[in-house]
Amino acid sequence: MTLFIFILSLFGAMILGVPIAFSLLITAVVLMFYLGNFDTQIITKTLADGADNYSLMAIPFFILAGEFMSNGGISIRIVNFAKTLVGNIKGGLGYVAIISSVIFASLSGSAVADTAALGSILIPMMVESGYRRSQSSALIASSGIIAPIIPPSIPLILFGVTGGVSITKLFLAGIVPGLMMGVGLVVVWFLVSRKEEKEEVPRPTLKSILTALKDAAWALLIPIVIVVGLRFGVFTPTEAAVVAAFIAFFIGTVVYKELKLKQIYDILLKATKTSSIVMFLTVTAMVVAWQITRANIPGQLSELLGKLVDNQTLLLLVIVLITFFIGMVMDLNPIVLILTPILMPVIELAGINPVYFGIIFIMTTVVGLITPPVGAVLNVICGVGNVEMDQIFKPLLPFLAVHILVLIILILFPNIVILPLHWLT
Repeated sequence: MTLFIFILSLFGAMILGVPIAFSLLITAVVLMFYLGNFDTQIITKTLADGADNYSLMAIPFFILAGEFMSNGGISIRIVNFAKTLVGNIKGGLGYVAIISSVIFASLSGSAVADTAALGSILIPMMVESGYRRSQSSALIASSGIIAPIIPPSIPLILFGVTGGVSITKLFLAGIVPGLMMGVGLVVVWFLVSRKEEKEEVPRPTLKSILTALKDAAWALLIPIVIVVGLRFGVFTPTEAAVVAAFIAFFIGTVVYKELKLKQIYDILLKATKTSSIVMFLTVTAMVVAWQITRANIPGQLSELLGKLVDNQTLLLLVIVLITFFIGMVMDLNPIVLILTPILMPVIELAGINPVYFGIIFIMTTVVGLITPPVGAVLNVICGVGNVEMDQIFKPLLPFLAVHILVLIILILFPNIVILPLHWLT
């Protein structure tokens, strides 16, 4: 009965158009009344305690780092470097989009931000070179969702904080799956672009490659510093976020000199607004998480799943299927914040590695970013690419299919994630 009340109050509020964060608060209040423990002091204290979290400080700093990168000339240099490497081969600009997305993913951790930045740069270039606008937009949207998997990743931070899982291990565990998603897109693009006319782009010389590398070297330094620093314990994920923001600021103002001091106020304001939305959503989810624990909803879910707990693969497939359908009607961050406290006790009971599950879970939720009707990345690319959603969906299907295939492979062969994780940590 408690599980039914939780679902009814949450989705009922959302259907009425109540913002997600306030829907979570309403759900918490409904559960408190049902359990007979309503107390406004509990709500305010849980909200305050939820915000007072060292790990969550990484979110505003990574968002700030992303803003510095977007405004400091880093984005265009990464695209130019990738274009110099592979722009001359058949379908070259598509490979440029994929390579750039993987590099961008290691800088910002936001699928929406990466998609918007890459789309605004590459879609006009691809259309001018003869690619179909819908196909170009589909590829960039599919590449953009790699961002929440490769470190740094805001959804992985939220999962780690909510589920009590090491964020450092989650970051390092996301490297191989993220690269697999990129390789999968390369294979699909190779098959899709065979009929495209080859762009008349000269083969790069060693000098042009070295020049592009030199120009982008400072930008490429950021992910190297983050991964190496985390791998050898030089800093925590929160400290890594501060370091990334500082390096991005230094590169934009001192090295590339495209980030002007007069822009700093607007950048800080934008980063603060974005951070406040994520943080408020996070702390309201923690109020619900506390009530979920009090109501023993995870125990009720374990009873519903029954014998699936004894079969890890089947349990994961069922959870992935449920999460996938929820992802079609709900955004990524709310899914992570709502489902994590419900699912983690079940995962622990089944003996599944929580870091491995975190990667599978986040990969499932990011697929929802490019599925209608709510897909945030899908909506962003339609706006940036000036294309209708019904035009983009058919070209999107092969890329969507390869992401699902990668997910299934990781479920069937968990050591693909676990063994590299052991080496990296």
